[in-house]
Amino acid sequence: MPKHRRTVVVTGASGGVGRATARAFAARGDRVALLARGREGLAAAADEVQRSGGEALVVPVDMADAKAVHDAAQQVVDAFGYIDVWVNNAFSGVFAPFTEITPDEFRRVTEVTYLGCVFGTRAALHHMLPRDRGTIVQVGSALAYRGIPLQSAYCGAKHAIQGFNESLRCELLHSGTRVRTTMVQLPAMNTPQFDWVLSRMPGRARPVAPVYQPEVAARAVVHAASHARRREYWVGGSTVGTLLANAVVPGLLDRYLARTGFDAQQDKGEHGEPGNLWSPADGPHGRDFGSHGRFDDESHGDSAQDWMSRNRGRVGTALTVGAGVLAAGRLARKARA
Repeated sequence: MPKHRRTVVVTGASGGVGRATARAFAARGDRVALLARGREGLAAAADEVQRSGGEALVVPVDMADAKAVHDAAQQVVDAFGYIDVWVNNAFSGVFAPFTEITPDEFRRVTEVTYLGCVFGTRAALHHMLPRDRGTIVQVGSALAYRGIPLQSAYCGAKHAIQGFNESLRCELLHSGTRVRTTMVQLPAMNTPQFDWVLSRMPGRARPVAPVYQPEVAARAVVHAASHARRREYWVGGSTVGTLLANAVVPGLLDRYLARTGFDAQQDKGEHGEPGNLWSPADGPHGRDFGSHGRFDDESHGDSAQDWMSRNRGRVGTALTVGAGVLAAGRLARKARA
C-alpha cells in the first residue's frame, strides 16, 4: 500500500524555526501548509518545500485574527482533505523594558504569540476531533518557564501557552480521544527575529548564548509530531540548565539575570530592519529573510541533549547494558580475588 502522506500545518512558516520545520516535514514527503503574513517569505518557503520533496500550500494569514485562522484551516482541508499535524510557531515580540512598551504593543504581542496559538489549536481541533486523530505541537521556549528582562510581553505569552497546553492536554486525556498535544521548549535560536523584532534597546538585539541553528529545533518538532504521547521536549543543554536552575534557585536566577540579561541580549551597532509587529518585514515591499539569522558563526548545528531526548529508549538501554557490564566486571574481580 502507498505510504500515507501527512498533511502538516506550520504557522509562522515564512522564516526562522517555522521555515526550517516546513523543510524538515517536506523532506519526509509530507504536504505542508504554510501559514504566515509575509508573502515574500511564504513564496520562498513554498519553493523550499517543493525542492525538499513535499507539496506546498501557501495560506497568508494573521494568526491574531480568529476567523481568519479558522478559514485558513478550512482552506487546508479543502485542498488536502484533512490535517494530521498542526504546529503553532507564529510569534512576535518587543525588545524593551516593560515601561517602554505601549499597551497596544503589549496587546499585539499577546494576540499574535499566545492567542494565535489558541486560535490555531481551536482550528486544528475542529478538524481533528471528528476524525479522532491528529497531533498539535506547541513551539515553546525555555522562557515559557523562566522570564528574562527586556522580553516581558514574549515571556508572558509563552508562559500562557504553557498553562493553556497543560489544561488542554488534561481535557484530551479525559475525553479518551486519540488527538494529542505536546510542547517543544527551545533554547536561543539563530533566526531572523533579532533583525525584524521591534526594539528600543541602544544596541542591536541578539539571542543569549549558546545559540542553536533552527534545524535543531525543526528536528525536535518533527520528532514530537510522531511521538506526541510525551507531554513536552526540552531542546538544548541551556534549556535544561535554565529550567532546572529556575526550579531550584529562582531567586538567585532573578539576580543573575538582573546583572547579565541586559548586556547579553545586545550587540554593538544599531537595530537594523524595521520592526514587524504591525506589518511583516517580508511583506510586499520587504524581502525574504530565510530561516537563519546573522549568528551562523557561533551557532550549534547539533544538540547532544536533544539527541538523547529523542532517543531515550536507546540511552536507557545503553545505560542498563553498561551498568550490567560494570556489575559483571566487579563480580568477576571478586571471584578471582
